[in-house]
Amino acid sequence: MVQPATQNRYFYGTGKRKTAIARVRLYPGEPGPTLINGKPMEEYFNWLPWQSTINQPLRVTETAGRFRVMATVVGGGVNAQAEAIRHGIARALATYDQALKPGLRKYGLLTRDARIKESKKYGFKRARRAHQYTKR
Repeated sequence: MVQPATQNRYFYGTGKRKTAIARVRLYPGEPGPTLINGKPMEEYFNWLPWQSTINQPLRVTETAGRFRVMATVVGGGVNAQAEAIRHGIARALATYDQALKPGLRKYGLLTRDARIKESKKYGFKRARRAHQYTKR
């Protein structure tokens, strides 16, 4: 069910990947530049594969020119931030229209990627890397 768009109405989605957290707002109606932390997407993510990652949910659901995307993202690296925004856009699209959910789920865009860095253990140099054994 598509809800009618009113002025200043937006659809919200939170996306996460590793330690990056993205808060995404989708404004239906007039398309505009995708803003990330107040900057255009092309300026914030200046590499084309990152931009392609962000726009994937809009391409999959064929809603590319129907929304203005505004995202705030903190933490993580550049790739994790791009994937967190992708997750947030997919969740916001799912709240916009429940009929889009199966298509988003088919491409794995609604599933939170739970892989994070393993914590360091005491007595080790890193998570699993032990000190080097010396025989003599």
